[in-house]
Amino acid sequence: MLSFPAAIKVYLCTVPCDMRRSFDGLSMMAEHVIRCNPFSGHLLVFCNRRTDRLKILYWDHDGWAIWYKRLEAGTFQFPFTETGRKEIAAWELGLLLEGIDLSKGQRRKRYSLPETTTLQENQPIDVAQKRS
Repeated sequence: MLSFPAAIKVYLCTVPCDMRRSFDGLSMMAEHVIRCNPFSGHLLVFCNRRTDRLKILYWDHDGWAIWYKRLEAGTFQFPFTETGRKEIAAWELGLLLEGIDLSKGQRRKRYSLPETTTLQENQPIDVAQKRS
């Protein structure tokens, strides 16, 4: 889980983005589409057209950093519009990443690992039971 300071701003790019873009391409989109200073230290969030991949770009005092998430199942509830940007609060970004539809307050579909028998941490392994 990511945590952010209260003073940080989060800008969503409301135009679908090519996820092959990296630091320079995304910072260029921040300037021309979102129309904000990419060196501000605020979070700049980009999503692809299928809404199953999301990148967060930010300037970290001495260089660029990208956080990238690809969903195995389901989609993000991303607000695509022609305006270019939407500002949201940091806690709303947390909900968006967790799969909560902000407009309805409902959890969206997500991938989960299949149920398997796993060992608890610090639980001794019974070798005799394992052989049978």
